[in-house]
Amino acid sequence: MNKLKLLSGKINFGSTLALTILVGIWSIPTIGLLITSLRLRSEAEISPWWDGFFNPLETVWSLEAYQNSLESGMLDSLVNTIAVTVPATILPLMIAANAAYAFTFLNFKGKELFFAILVGLMVIPLQSALIPVLKGMVWFQKTFDIPLTGTYASAWVVHSAFALPLAIYILRNYMLSLPTSLIEAARVDGASYYQIFWRLVLPMSIPAIASFAIFQFLWVWNDYLIAFIFVGEQKSVMTYRLLRMLGQYGEGWQDVAAGSFISLVVPLIVFFALQRYFVRGLTAGAVK
Repeated sequence: MNKLKLLSGKINFGSTLALTILVGIWSIPTIGLLITSLRLRSEAEISPWWDGFFNPLETVWSLEAYQNSLESGMLDSLVNTIAVTVPATILPLMIAANAAYAFTFLNFKGKELFFAILVGLMVIPLQSALIPVLKGMVWFQKTFDIPLTGTYASAWVVHSAFALPLAIYILRNYMLSLPTSLIEAARVDGASYYQIFWRLVLPMSIPAIASFAIFQFLWVWNDYLIAFIFVGEQKSVMTYRLLRMLGQYGEGWQDVAAGSFISLVVPLIVFFALQRYFVRGLTAGAVK
């Protein structure tokens, strides 16, 4: 017994050490980017970033790159990115939660076939559908005189549509792990389907919802292609603004380093706020 405890302690120590090393290696580019953004441009051009890391007291630190980034319109782009990302995260979750509940607890004709088709839609790359979707929006705009292209709403629709298959799949797998006895007891007590959904299933599915919210939020926040095509330059998001700051010949590389850290703030807040649900939401339902 003592040998087993000693062995398990060694395994835990080895795993912790290995993970620490991996985290350190993975963090090297981020640390280098941060140090580069805080150094004087004159020093950053002639010496590597690790000089500032190993000699912090001899390095002259400056916030000039951050000031340049903010003056280049990063705050406006931050507002535009939030305006695109938040609705594009909430909207698919609202629809997917209802759909996953129907696929899990309701019986209707063709349920398994529809779910199989839904799973198959996850393999369709977003890039292959951009032109048909854009043409459809232009037709809709001309037919009903409702502007879509060049607005936030067009990005919400596209992001939500392509996020729904994965969202429904994750939420359904999680809902399958919920205790059916509790659902049946609610039905016996006379609760309607929507009462069961809002008062029982939805609160118990918070870990899965939070897990997908992290994925979707980070995906939309870091997106460039959809925002550039459907929203445009007039309401540029942060990814597009960073590209413009870089310049034609890459002369704005230090401003981009500072702007990248400005764009990191909100995703980090979201991740650390929801991280306690992350593993629970992904692993629940994997083994039933």
